[in-house]
Amino acid sequence: MTLTQKRILILCIIIVAAVILGRLAVRAVMNLLLGGTMFGGNFL
Repeated sequence: MTLTQKRILILCIIIVAAVILGRLAVRAVMNLLLGGTMFGGNFL
């Protein structure tokens, strides 16, 4: 693999992680505002 291919691969991995964490953060904020549980279902 060339250096450019490695950079593109790393960039893709970072983008995927950012999208997942971003969606999780939005979901956490909405749950705090609406008083829901984070991953569905009761913890108790």
